[in-house]
This record gives sequence, structure tokens and C-alpha cells, in this order.
Amino acid sequence: MIIQGLHKGFLLGVLWAVASILPWASISRGESMPPADGDWLVSNLSAEPATLNPITATDAYASAINGHVYESLLRRDEKTLELEPLLAESWDVSEDHLTYTFHLRKDVRWHDGRPFSARDIAFSFERIRDPKVDAAHQRNYYQDIDKLEVLDDHTVRFHYKMPYFRALEVCGSIDIVPAHQFVAGEDFNSHPIGRSPTGTGPYRFLRWETGKEIVLVRNEDYWGGKPHLHRIVYKIITDRTVALQVLKQRGLDFLSLLPIQWMRQTQGKRFEESFIKVKYYQPSYSYIGWNNRRPLFADKRVRRAMTMLLDRELFVKKVLFGLGTVVSGTFYINSPEYNRAVLPYPYDPSAALSLLKSAGWEDRDGDGILDRDGRPFVFEFIISSGSKIGEQLATILQENLKQAGIRMEIHKLEWAVFLQRIDGRNFDACTMGWSLGWESDPYQLWHSSMAEKGSNFVGFRNEEADRIIEEARREFDAQMRRKLYHRFHEILHDEQPYTFLFTAEALQAVSRRFHNVNVYPMGLYPREWWVPRPLQRYTES
Repeated sequence: MIIQGLHKGFLLGVLWAVASILPWASISRGESMPPADGDWLVSNLSAEPATLNPITATDAYASAINGHVYESLLRRDEKTLELEPLLAESWDVSEDHLTYTFHLRKDVRWHDGRPFSARDIAFSFERIRDPKVDAAHQRNYYQDIDKLEVLDDHTVRFHYKMPYFRALEVCGSIDIVPAHQFVAGEDFNSHPIGRSPTGTGPYRFLRWETGKEIVLVRNEDYWGGKPHLHRIVYKIITDRTVALQVLKQRGLDFLSLLPIQWMRQTQGKRFEESFIKVKYYQPSYSYIGWNNRRPLFADKRVRRAMTMLLDRELFVKKVLFGLGTVVSGTFYINSPEYNRAVLPYPYDPSAALSLLKSAGWEDRDGDGILDRDGRPFVFEFIISSGSKIGEQLATILQENLKQAGIRMEIHKLEWAVFLQRIDGRNFDACTMGWSLGWESDPYQLWHSSMAEKGSNFVGFRNEEADRIIEEARREFDAQMRRKLYHRFHEILHDEQPYTFLFTAEALQAVSRRFHNVNVYPMGLYPREWWVPRPLQRYTES
């Protein structure tokens, strides 16, 4: 899937935008006008979420929607990036970094009118820790918590077994669901909340029409400052070319653009009169994942050869129109955790063939396909349908591999089916992307304990890597932690469980009728947008 649908988790979900002016840059005007309530924001989803249950959801489509519906104890301020109160009014941290006490607001209600309380946090915590719940991507962040203590209806205390440098953010960012909507003994994974979420946030869920749209409406009883826009509508349009045409016809207000759309299909006075275009870097990267369990990709020499058979620099230049940077590891390239001394492997077919030969792969029967022990080098490469860049990558890689004597069969799958294959570890190779957190912890993606039921779906296992990841979690000195991560970066580079592709710029088009559109260090923040009354297009009907 490249960028079409980034996975999310505690490692994920926070976007870091580098605008031309920092800490934030305005890309629209409206400061001289008083904000007006009303109108809708109509956006696009290029695939349908698998579920809207915030505890079990793993994709960015669900994350985008749930970010308006659900809330947690703390949030990061979009300008300063400092943690600030949300459902918690305040918090206390013990000197030994082992206990975290949160004092909750008393004026919060769920969208169904029931009061929010510490019981909801305890229930959600228990579900995340329950091995029967599909929350392995979150569970690892809570495994070092000895217990959650409910002191009263509005006070909770997390007790850690050992210090963890991200403990405050992890506890403060816990996904919370309404305990009163669940019955003891029922299957949490298939609960109706996955199709009809109930949160405490500024928007309420209205409806989900499969294959058509998901609609949110403003929560008129919201405990905090209400947003100006009355609705957020997500049109499900899987074809990115069609989505752009709908945008140009003003059927969409907001769209993520492909590089070719940015460079060649959104030029001209007419488009510029109707839309603002903004681009920024965010902490994410795309990759090709090799299933390390499969005999074909169990040898790191083979995985390294596969990387060297793809000209990533040329791909960024020609397909992404230079709107990206090739990367060599799992950390955001503009962060201090990224080891700049580790350079991406070059495009070198000759060296790749030598590696393959050393791993036993040669064309022994003269049919043009490499073989070993009587087995030809043939594998399946799965991509999410609707990902134009993913299709282009697959096509280029397929041709490059063919010239090297490797046959790659491309299979396009609907997003839900694609995820089932990934979660079931039923694939040879795939392409996807990760969006990274403000502070990095690679445990979710790379620790061996995450290989069977977690985000380490390629099955990467390395004892030294495990030790580094575990030690870094207990290290509060940022400089020491970075040294550990730099060594970890070297291990990943040597092992190549992924072919790390690139960090691409986020490319967005926004209707000019929206005011107060700013690019913050974490990206765009539609909750503060508004439309002057003369420009409003939609009404509640």
C-alpha cells in the first residue's frame, strides 16, 4: 500500500510536518473576520476502515475518524508539541517514574449521555491487556504495568514494574471505550462499537454506509470548546484519479494528492482559485516487507539483494517527482534517532546477483529463472488495490527482478482482505507504510515478541536487537537512547527485514472557502477550520 493507508498504533498516528516556517505556518487568511459556525468538511478515504473500535483498529483510515470521536487523558498541543490535559485535568508522576496518577474531569459525558469515569479507563485497560482481544499492537506498551488502580470515580493510578521513558504519553494516550456498552462474556472484537462508535469527542458518529461514506456530526453537548464545522463527511473513493475529479468538481473539500497530481494535474488558474495546495514532511516511511519466515527470504543475503535490485533514487525522482527522500532505517529521517552514517544500499544488480549466488540461487536449468534445490525463485507480491504508487512500485520491481531471473507475481487485494493476509502472516512480500510517533520506540515493529501477534508481521528476530529495544525503553537519557537506536539502525540495515523505501512529502489540497488553515509541526488541524457564512455550502437537513 504505499501511503494509501498507513498503519497506526502508539508508535504511529502523530504526524510531524516541517513547513517552510516553523513552528507553524498559515496557508489561509481569516484572522480579521470573526469565526462562523456551520458548513461541512467533505474529505476522502481511499479505503474502508476494517473497524472503528479504537482498541482493535490498526489502520490510518480508522485513526483519522476516531481522532474526532474519541479522546484520551492527554494530548499534544499542535503548536508546542507539549503534553497537555484533555480528559485528565492534571497528573502526578512519582520521582522513581513508577506511578502515574491522573485526575479526571467531572463534566465529561459519552455521546449517549452517560457520564465518563475511571471505570471506563479500567475497562479499556483490561481489554487491551486481554490476549483474546485483537490489540497486540497496543498490548506491548502496557505489558510493564503491574496494575491500574481506581482510586475513586475520577482518579486512576498506573503502577509500572520498571521505568519506561514514554510511560506518561502511553498512559495518557490510552484508547478509552464506554464500559457500560459492553456485556460480560461477549466478543469484544466483533462488538457493534466497531461499526457505530461512541466517544466523548467534539464529533459524534452519525452513520456508515458501506462503500459510500462515513459521517460525523458536531457534538452539541461537548464538554470543551465546540468546533465550528457542523459535519465531517468521509467519502469512500478508492480510485485516486476519480477522487481528484470529484475534488475538481467540488464534491470534495480536502484531498491527499499523488505526486503526479501535485505536479501535473492541479496546475492552472482555475484550480488555484478554488484550492490551496500545501506540502510538508511528516515522520513516516514506506517499505517493502519480506516475510522472514518464508524459505525464500530467510537469508539476509537474499533480502539485501532484493533491495539492491530496486533503484529507489530513480523511483523517487521519476515517480514521486523528487517529492521524497530515500531512507535506510525505521526512524524518521529528520530525527536524531536516525543514524545518518548508515547509507541506503545502492542500486547494484551485479552485486545483488553475487549475493544471490552466494545464497545458492543460480539458473541451473537455463530457463531464465534462478533456482535452488530444484525450486525456482518465484514469489507473490501483494499490494492494496487503489494504491497508484504501490502499483507503480510493484510494476518496476517486477521488471527489475525479471531481468535478474526472479519471477514476481503481483496480486492486488481490497484493503480489508490485504490486512487479513498480513495479520495472518499469509504472504511472501508486501508494500506498506508506517507513520511514526513524536518519540520513537521500535518495540511494536521489531521486537521478537511482536512477531506472532503484533506489528512485526515480517517475523524479524534478532537477540541483540531485542536487548537494545528493551534497554532503550528504560533509558531516560535521550543521548544514551539515541546511541542505542543508532546501533539498532545498523542491525536493521544489515538484516534488511524490510527494503526501506522513502519518506515522502504529504501533499494536500484544501478548498479556499476554509479559513484558519494552518500547517503545524504535527500537520493540519481541521478542528479549528471555519467557513464565512457567504461561502457556506451545506446545511443540516
